[in-house]
Amino acid sequence: MKNKVKAGIMGVCIGDALGVPVEFKGREYLKRFPVTEMQEFGSHNQPKGTWSDDSSLTLCLAEVLTKEYDLKKIGESFVKWSKYGHWTAHGKVFDIGISTRQAIQKISKGYPAQLCGGTSEFDNGNGSLMRILPLLFYIKDLSLEIRFDKIKDISSITHGHIRSVIACFIYLEFLLDVLNGTEKFEAYQKIKLRIKDFLDYNPVCSQSEMDIFERILNKNIFEYNEDQIYSSGYVVHSLEASLWCFLNSESYSEAVLKAVNLGEDTDTTGAITGGLAGIYYGFENIPQEWVDELVRKDDIETLCEKLNHKYF
Repeated sequence: MKNKVKAGIMGVCIGDALGVPVEFKGREYLKRFPVTEMQEFGSHNQPKGTWSDDSSLTLCLAEVLTKEYDLKKIGESFVKWSKYGHWTAHGKVFDIGISTRQAIQKISKGYPAQLCGGTSEFDNGNGSLMRILPLLFYIKDLSLEIRFDKIKDISSITHGHIRSVIACFIYLEFLLDVLNGTEKFEAYQKIKLRIKDFLDYNPVCSQSEMDIFERILNKNIFEYNEDQIYSSGYVVHSLEASLWCFLNSESYSEAVLKAVNLGEDTDTTGAITGGLAGIYYGFENIPQEWVDELVRKDDIETLCEKLNHKYF
């Protein structure tokens, strides 16, 4: 499992940083001016290699998990990020989702962290999916039932609707098989069966919610055309787009550039895809130039070493 933690977390951060300068750009614009390397300024006027809230909250979660699994401390870490710039690229928050902001306000008022995420159908942005990857290392040896419960709790800190939980569950189950060395198409087919079988008998999940994941769980998401793949901030779109990019590419760089160049929520699609591609292809497959350009690279690597030491 050498470097798998670093491959996954750096994969998230670099995918995020590639997407930050073109966030909100449309697909047609990016077909004319595609991202091929790290850029600077752009949508958020940030220096090259700057990552956003996706990576910040991923790193907050990872940091707490280097010591223990503690929902209260994870929630407090998110508050520290929002209020004081903890685990930001340059000491200041420049991007935060509405649901995440609302949840953090509740946490700061003393509500239990896992009860702070919105639970309406309109609270299904990608804000928990984008930061969930470090949990993989904590749950990797637990039973399927306990894995689901832990994923539900961590998602629900900011996104408590069952749809967001299922999206995180699908992502981490896929990552788990990839982490264990399963070829990506084989892993995809295996997790489809495992997840459907589990959710069919889980009272928290209705058939109507299962149907929303039809293109992932009952069809083959990689067989859709690009114009059938959406890259908005909606959690189902983000999951579909990330799986599509990962399964339709042959390297880390191809996967994340495909993700970013879909347009719209470019940093998050890049981050989610980057986590998958990083763990599957390995840290060595991430272009060294992108690693070198990443802001706070040494701090992130130190954190990855601590997390790796804790769980491997």
